[in-house]
Amino acid sequence: MIIDGKQIAKQLRISIADQVAMLDRKPGLAVILVGDDPASAVYVRNKDNACKEVGFYSEKINKPEDITQAELLAEIERLNKDDKIDGILVQLPLPSHIDANQVVETINPNKDVDGFHSENIGKLMQNKPYLRPCTPKGVMTMLATTGVDLVGKNCVVVGASNIVGRPMAMELLNARATVTICNSKTTDLSAKIRQADVLVVAVGIPKLIQGDWIKAGAIIIDVGINRLDDGSLVGDVDFALAKDKAAWITPVPGGVGPMTIATLLENTLTAYNTIEEK
Repeated sequence: MIIDGKQIAKQLRISIADQVAMLDRKPGLAVILVGDDPASAVYVRNKDNACKEVGFYSEKINKPEDITQAELLAEIERLNKDDKIDGILVQLPLPSHIDANQVVETINPNKDVDGFHSENIGKLMQNKPYLRPCTPKGVMTMLATTGVDLVGKNCVVVGASNIVGRPMAMELLNARATVTICNSKTTDLSAKIRQADVLVVAVGIPKLIQGDWIKAGAIIIDVGINRLDDGSLVGDVDFALAKDKAAWITPVPGGVGPMTIATLLENTLTAYNTIEEK
């Protein structure tokens, strides 16, 4: 069975739009783009369009490549104090002269809709999640649609980034699964994967995971998206072979990607509700 991220994301956006329609004030999301990286510009535009679709107030802020650290932090502090803005997102990656960690830590944790602030990561670690990293949270939403109970399942996460791998492992651990974290250099990676009831891969290496490594009946979540020389997009899993062994699998594209943006909207609505309750 294909886990259709586009359809799941569409239903989530419809639900969010229905909730927004009943609110007196529109939830507000500010997205800061530094420089003119084409891929980042596309991501920001997609987020802006998604905001408009569900009825959010959207503020798209473009800053030049040579902005100073102090100037960028000042812009974030301005947004921290702006009552129209419930969520703040700084599009990554940032230019090399900007300290991304300091940027993330400057965002008010209650407006950190990316879920990267150490306070929000700490809450996830303690199983008291508030604003959760979007891609792992989106993956959990996708897993829920399979109806498979994760309790006790052997889950393998390949990739240990702060954006996906590490918080993904915590999400699964909080669901009472048994979790193994690997990376592209893990000794005998194939043996680890052959034990996986649930496999989440996020390393950015095309077709790293071979089809014959997959356990029969496994659930495969492929977070990777890689552009080949011929222009085609592929994941980190060899989809053509893996789909014949897996019970459930995400396509690339059209799998995890749409869920990340839909979850960003969900986080923004959560942040809005928290601010309004105060």
